[in-house]
Amino acid sequence: MGIVDDALAKLGEPDRGCLQHVVDIARSLVPDATEGMSYGMPALKLDGKPVVAAVAAAKHLSIFPFSGAVVEAVADRLEGYSLSKGTIRFTAGHPVPDDVVEDIVRLRIAEIRK
Repeated sequence: MGIVDDALAKLGEPDRGCLQHVVDIARSLVPDATEGMSYGMPALKLDGKPVVAAVAAAKHLSIFPFSGAVVEAVADRLEGYSLSKGTIRFTAGHPVPDDVVEDIVRLRIAEIRK
């Protein structure tokens, strides 16, 4: 197991399963991603740069795409979610839709690879 998997293993359900699903989607789109730390969070990385982190906080779950532009690009599809410049907050009961997670990862890959 790596840093991301170790962090997820420490969580209880349903948060673990919800965040694991986000990570699984990201890994399916970036199968050559490595695991590492970025801004103190376990993250999947591509070419040494963070693609996405999926972490639990006290009262919510978060996806960090490490890009305000990526959050802005999908913001119109996330009505009812708490957004900030580089964070999408949600709960296991109201997860981010799979197609949005896929677009977050694709957009971040495009930023890294340009």
